[in-house]
Amino acid sequence: MNPHAKLILILSLLLGTTITISSNHWVTMWAGLEINTLAIIPLISKSHHPRAIEATIKYFLVQAMASTLVLFSSMTNAWCTGQWDITQLTNPPSCLLLTTAVAIKLGLAPFHFWFPEVLQGTSLITAMLLSTVMKLPPTIILFLTSHSLNSTLLTSLAIVSTALGGWMGLNQTQTRKILAFSSISHLGWMTIIIIYNPKLTLLAFYIYVMMTTSIFLTLNTTNTLNLSMLTTSWTKTPTLNTTLMLTLLSLAGLPPLSGFLPKWLIIQELIKQEMTTTATVISMLSLLGLFFYLRLAYCSTITLPPNPSNKMKQWLFKKPTSVLASILTSLSILLLPLSPMILIAT
Repeated sequence: MNPHAKLILILSLLLGTTITISSNHWVTMWAGLEINTLAIIPLISKSHHPRAIEATIKYFLVQAMASTLVLFSSMTNAWCTGQWDITQLTNPPSCLLLTTAVAIKLGLAPFHFWFPEVLQGTSLITAMLLSTVMKLPPTIILFLTSHSLNSTLLTSLAIVSTALGGWMGLNQTQTRKILAFSSISHLGWMTIIIIYNPKLTLLAFYIYVMMTTSIFLTLNTTNTLNLSMLTTSWTKTPTLNTTLMLTLLSLAGLPPLSGFLPKWLIIQELIKQEMTTTATVISMLSLLGLFFYLRLAYCSTITLPPNPSNKMKQWLFKKPTSVLASILTSLSILLLPLSPMILIAT
């Protein structure tokens, strides 16, 4: 791709995200979502492979349908109340339509069908953008309208997403699909608490973005696309693979790593809201995801495969690791001691 075209697309992506998260009017927010969608589509299809073209068409159709639902819900609300302000969403059918539209954009179950296939059909860096940057505008919309949404519907979507993200990730061998189902599971944790403590949802989202970005950058450095390649990637960069193992365990939410912090706080908040049963269910469902996180961590540090591998061991090479990956990996592992300060801030 032409570097100038890529720069324009990246700037358009940032512009669309900025417009969406800073707007108070439904139409400008919808325009930001459309700019986002149009900017990411050429990045998905840049490899000119049939799988990439298929992923582009799937992404475009799903996002266009979700954006139409967002616009329709805002118009219905404006028709009934005369308000175009995002925070003035009071019409119950409009709230239901908006929740459905945002769930489609985020990839929450049962509207998750497009997300793993789109990630599998694109490059690791574009998959990283789809899993992190493209999740920010819908999350901000949920944040701004959280006081108007149906708590029962959001709780149901969250529990189903956590269960499906853990269950469907068990039999996957492609790293991009595993991280896609991991994203679905984490979004379930964020959605379940959005009604009761929206700031905690943003904290969980930021930590998730930090961990996911560091994992994608690490996999891109070692050019790892599946588990069999992951078992031999230790020969390329042993130190990077060790930190990858710790980052994966942090993404699983194991103490004393950074990923334990949002789950700990979400469970604590659910118990405060007298939702002990819900907290127990979502905690038990997260154990499904723990299995494939541990499998990835095991594969990333294994030095001799248990069975003969068809993959050739790669030569040790000194490919430069990006400074961003190093910083994010360190934060993904060592952030938990700062939890008292973060609690005061939230």
